[in-house]
Amino acid sequence: MIQNNFSWKIGGEAGYGILSAGAMFARAMLRAGLYVFDYAEYPSLIRGGHNTFEVSVSDRKVFAPRRPIQVLIALNQDTVNLHTHELAPDAAVLYNTNNASVPGGYYGDGVTVIGVPFEDLALASGAERVARNVVALGATYALLKLPIEGLFAIIELNFTLKKKPQAIIDTNKAAARAGFDFINKNLSKPFNYTAKPLSNPERMIMAGNNAIALGAIKAGCKFLSGYPMTPATSIMNTLAGQAQKHNLVVVQVEDEIAAICAAIGAGYAGVRSMTVTSGGGFDLMTEAWGMAGQIEVPLVVVEAMRTGPSTGMPTWSGQDDLAMLLAASHGEFPRIVMAPGDLEQCYFMTQEAFNLAEKYQTPVMVITDKYLASSHSWIEQSGFKDLPIDRGRVAAEKDLPVGTAYKRYLHTKDGVSPRTLPGTPGGEHIANSDEHDEESFSDETAEERAKMVDKRFRKFDAAAADVPLPVLEGDSNADITIIGWGSTRGAILEAIEQLKSHRIRANYLQIKYISPFPVEYVKSVFKKAKKIAVVENNKTGQLAAWIREQTGLAPDYKILKYDGRPFFSDEITSTIKNLL
Repeated sequence: MIQNNFSWKIGGEAGYGILSAGAMFARAMLRAGLYVFDYAEYPSLIRGGHNTFEVSVSDRKVFAPRRPIQVLIALNQDTVNLHTHELAPDAAVLYNTNNASVPGGYYGDGVTVIGVPFEDLALASGAERVARNVVALGATYALLKLPIEGLFAIIELNFTLKKKPQAIIDTNKAAARAGFDFINKNLSKPFNYTAKPLSNPERMIMAGNNAIALGAIKAGCKFLSGYPMTPATSIMNTLAGQAQKHNLVVVQVEDEIAAICAAIGAGYAGVRSMTVTSGGGFDLMTEAWGMAGQIEVPLVVVEAMRTGPSTGMPTWSGQDDLAMLLAASHGEFPRIVMAPGDLEQCYFMTQEAFNLAEKYQTPVMVITDKYLASSHSWIEQSGFKDLPIDRGRVAAEKDLPVGTAYKRYLHTKDGVSPRTLPGTPGGEHIANSDEHDEESFSDETAEERAKMVDKRFRKFDAAAADVPLPVLEGDSNADITIIGWGSTRGAILEAIEQLKSHRIRANYLQIKYISPFPVEYVKSVFKKAKKIAVVENNKTGQLAAWIREQTGLAPDYKILKYDGRPFFSDEITSTIKNLL
């Protein structure tokens, strides 16, 4: 009997409450004191299509969705047909007899198959047909030998937050009880997996976008302008929900060009500001992105990647945009590009983005993707690391020289010029997007052009010495070093643990700050490593190409995936086993 270590998956058509049921189950398992990581898949359709939600549960830290699946809830025939290859040999399948059928022997002898009339049980409980998802949760609790009172508490919480009347809460509890009782009556032999509540530590569950939004609030962000685009929109929604409490202005504008221009205007006025978008939206922002670099205005942009090109697959994930973001906009100017890989990094690095934007008066890009943005994971309360706010060099009236013109773009050793906020006496200036002199007036002379380009890039050199170096995690005498960026972090950490059982030692270098790039440190890692593999969710190995451009070095292997799905740890494990 295996306790507190399983993966659960529910599938059905859009409108079946798949995402709601999955979110409730993940929260319930977290409240039971267990570690959770969830992952949802849904098509880019207004209505219909196949939806799934899986939750990996363990009494040990879990960093990514785990395969195989031990419990599959099939609310329709598609779920029965499409996920056979994902199941453990001793899995259980609870399928909806109102909407699906399973031929005898379909899953193999070791799989427990139980037909459950989910919809009939929902209606018999006084609930609506849609409560089939809650019946499924009750059935899951019985299968795993969990006390149903824990599920009742989550139903109460979930529907209270949605401001549903007590009558609906009660009928949903009755629906959960019906599923629970049905499995207890019809389970012919004990299931090999059970769950047992543990002590409930100070642990939370949230998605990457929630952590970014909380990091922005902690950083003192007071203005967000945006245009909705999956998968970045929930950052805007979260901040809008907190606007009154934290004195925030959140504006939905007419398009992405207006969004970045409004954020630049707020940054010029001295307000910590940001905009959020995805690849197609950032395409429209690139000219203004360059303007922020030229006029040296602090700006934070979050780019949550989805597949491309063009509309691609709007609700699926990938790491296709790195090369574009590193070179976006015409001309040359310093930009800081960072890529968090988990919730703690989303929270911490968003704060760092605002500090770096103001300290070096330059645009800063935070890259995430649909997988990291939308998947929910555990985080300890101690994971919320807070940074002191650094506003950089903001000159007040007393700091300005008397009797001389204010030089907004003063040539300094590190390239950072003291900036003034609008209304500062003596600090009036033009934020000039043309090439300009120290006093901000247009200047096209060869000498001044070269001096200003050099000035802006001195800031980049200073930032390179300021951002933290990456950390090599794992065995110092590894057989292989895995390099990755962004959301591949969790699957890589899981794979390193799995490789130990195959007597393969691995360590991991996550490149969090991609620009400026830690050239000398990465060179030292290459020098010491026996073999190096770069793991990326794209076709062309964009980080590997960037590493080669910056260092002249190439990895031994590139492990690439570009089907719109994230890496699962077993894919990395099996690939490395075969390579070595």
